[in-house]
Formats: sequence, structure tokens, C-alpha cells
Amino acid sequence: EAKEQVLANLANFAYDPKNYEYLRQLQVLDLFLDMLTEDNETLVEFAVGGLCNLCLDKTNKDYILEANGVEPIINCLSSSNEETVMSAVTALMYLTTPQSRQQTTALPVVECMLRFSLSASRRLSNLATLFLEDYCTPLQVEEARNLSKHTAVGIPLPKD
Repeated sequence: EAKEQVLANLANFAYDPKNYEYLRQLQVLDLFLDMLTEDNETLVEFAVGGLCNLCLDKTNKDYILEANGVEPIINCLSSSNEETVMSAVTALMYLTTPQSRQQTTALPVVECMLRFSLSASRRLSNLATLFLEDYCTPLQVEEARNLSKHTAVGIPLPKD
């Protein structure tokens, strides 16, 4: 419980650009990245939320990309917690650069966004649609649509 409280506070501090330098000095980015693989869903939610807040900053974005942070963030898309998924999708948007685009818009991610765009949750549906329209090419979307017609994607939609 104390761990959750500390992580929640750090994620809140990550919201303010004035704290970015301090959080880097304290290696909070590494802490958030490490927490993405925890079994405790609340810790994962706060960690991905914190990363989402921090990756608006170019230095933080570069650090997350160099630390191979995209893959664990993509893994958060399979969470049953809608807040975790929303933060993961948003973080992927913020982390997309010409160099990282191949990873952030890989076929499994695009397939996942197609499924999320059909979600009953308007927030998730709108965010996924925005991702597909602004970060993916029409060819990527079409390829994912064709592939998902022939396969069963095992990523469950988040619960409300």
C-alpha cells in the first residue's frame, strides 16, 4: 500500500514540467519502467501514467526510447484496467518519432487499436481512432484489418 502511495505521488509530480529534471536525477523514469512488469495492476497503472506525463519532454522521451521502454508500454495495452490502457496509448503517441514509428505502430499495435476503436468506452474508442488516423498509414490500418479477419487476437478489451 505504501509502494502504491509513493508511486501515485511520483506520477502526480511527473505532471509538472518543473519537476522533470528532479525526477530524472532521482532515476524515477527507471523506477516507472521497472514497475511496468509488476503483478500489481495499481503499480502498473501509476507507472505508465507517470511515463505518459514524463514523455512530453524531449529529454525524457529520448531516455525512454533508449531504455527500450516502448515494448513494456505496448505490453500495457493488454491490461484489463482502462486507465492503464489509456495512458499506454497516449504514451505511445507521445513516443512516436520517425525513428520509433516502426515500433510504436507495429502491426500488433495497429490491430489492438482497431479493436479498441470498437470499444464501448467512448474515451478508449476515440483515443484509438485518433491513434489510427494520426499515427498510422492507411496501408498499415488496412493490413491490420485484413489480418484480424483471419486471426483471433488474444488481447482482451479493458474493463470499465
